[in-house]
Amino acid sequence: MAAQAVSFRDIKSADSCTYDALSLGEVMLRLHPDDVPTARANAFRVFQGGGETNVACGLAYTFGMRAGVLTALVDDDVGRNIVNQLHAAGVDTSHVIHFNTNNDGSSHSTDAKGTLMNGVNFTYNGHGVLPSSTCYYRAHSAATALAPGDFDWERLFGDVGVRVLNTGGVFTQISSTACDLACESVAAAGQHGTFVVADLNYRSKLQPDRKVAREANRRIIPHLGFLVGNDTDMEDALGYETGVPEGADFDAWLEAYTRTVKCVVSDYPNLGLIGTQWRGATNADLIDWGAVLYDTTQDQFFTAPVRRDVPIIDRTGGGDSFTSGVIAALLKGHDLQTAVEWGAAHGILVQEVPGDITMVNQRAIEGECVRARSRGGVKAER
Repeated sequence: MAAQAVSFRDIKSADSCTYDALSLGEVMLRLHPDDVPTARANAFRVFQGGGETNVACGLAYTFGMRAGVLTALVDDDVGRNIVNQLHAAGVDTSHVIHFNTNNDGSSHSTDAKGTLMNGVNFTYNGHGVLPSSTCYYRAHSAATALAPGDFDWERLFGDVGVRVLNTGGVFTQISSTACDLACESVAAAGQHGTFVVADLNYRSKLQPDRKVAREANRRIIPHLGFLVGNDTDMEDALGYETGVPEGADFDAWLEAYTRTVKCVVSDYPNLGLIGTQWRGATNADLIDWGAVLYDTTQDQFFTAPVRRDVPIIDRTGGGDSFTSGVIAALLKGHDLQTAVEWGAAHGILVQEVPGDITMVNQRAIEGECVRARSRGGVKAER
């Protein structure tokens, strides 16, 4: 059957669907050593996070949307910790596949010794000229065992109703069966009129072979309405070389990025939107931040005000929060200028708090958009 891709202009109405958005991906337990590099750490803060599921968390907590996750976890205390954190963000977990630890031979069963496990990552934020660093324990996570047929797409997209499906390059690379499931999901979504979003999100530690990543992403792109990817992702995960000059500022970066995305659209005319955040890092604590959305049918670019010399606490989740900010604006009926500004604001605010997801509400997003447009300062709220 030919690929079908729904435009952002044709997103289903809220009253016709149970969910505003579902995110298909892996979620891990994140152990965060604060200001001590992981190799010398003796205490950790505990968060949850995943490239795709972070989008659902932002939609639910910050923007009050009806968002859920499609993932798998081992049914043990670590898995329950992750679920409890998702619940705290307001995310629906009723479709999570739980692998029991009875080793009973059923399709979703494992043992209690960690043969299949809940993924874990250790992420140190870095400081100054010491870069951030992430160490993964995810090769045998429950999500890697997901495969086509694990979710009933006919029921979800046909009977229950989903306005937006979000997945991405991280999930396609954790296993070949996960990749096949992602492909199955985006095809089914398009057939039922669900708008599909995916972030390329290339991770060299996860998949060092760029050819494998490119092949996977080329399978899902024909089904997308919105592709998220920065210049390095476009090259690493798709094979489109941007050629951004070393140390380029936003304007020079955007000129090069514009040429690249137009090549992508030429090859994939189904894409209605392409966008990304832009980060200019002075050091691990101080960044410039911008964002862009490209309306392919109108051949029009929308940019957010570039923020300069912003001190940050935790860079993780900035791109995921950009994506959820854009999706939220689209779901709430706003124009693309508002969407790119919400994406940029959400992306920078997540980096001002620890963990993968924001701890702010929509009012804070709107306030940050106003501040950025006016180049204003920050006042205490008392």
